[in-house]
Amino acid sequence: MMRKIPTQLVVGLGILVIGSGIVGGEYLLVKWYPTHKANVASETLKPIPYRNEGLGIDMQVAAGIDQRVDISPGMVRIFSPRLLSTDPSITLTSQPNPDQSSEFTPQTLAIWETDGVTHGLPRYDFKHLQINDRDAVMFWQSINRHMVLTARIISPDRVIEAKCTAGGGDENLYMEACEDSVKTIKVAGPPSAMTKDTDGAASTPIPLQH
Repeated sequence: MMRKIPTQLVVGLGILVIGSGIVGGEYLLVKWYPTHKANVASETLKPIPYRNEGLGIDMQVAAGIDQRVDISPGMVRIFSPRLLSTDPSITLTSQPNPDQSSEFTPQTLAIWETDGVTHGLPRYDFKHLQINDRDAVMFWQSINRHMVLTARIISPDRVIEAKCTAGGGDENLYMEACEDSVKTIKVAGPPSAMTKDTDGAASTPIPLQH
């Protein structure tokens, strides 16, 4: 005849199992998860060199985006394939600059700055800056529920556009990857006219070699 297990023993074992689960969960939350998250971010943001002489660019692409490259006339798409969600990607295009101007016009800048309000674009933001001694703009917006960063960089020869989407991954992390990547773009060709950087100091452009 089997002996009945004492109720106190069952309760004690239950408390031990639950307590072990709580301690293990706390360890994951406090110790393992932050380290794991930092490692994932570091690997995602690690820069990988990319150069395309046809577009006239040289840049560093975040590793979390740079897994495959599709090249077509006048366009390059760098992306990380996802099976069940939208790929994080950067699409690069180049257009001639017939005016050979080194800066975007004030009228063009004003239109881009107000596009969010004018067209009711969700989560729209705009920034005018320099990227590697070229006049540039960056604007963010939500398209089909995914954040997209568009950068345009002007040189006397060409205008480079980089459109980067976070895809269906960690939005904050992949938008950081997008921003880090587009800010490294160097555009080949003659130097732009002398401008001032964001700190107000003059800077001398250094042209890329083809």
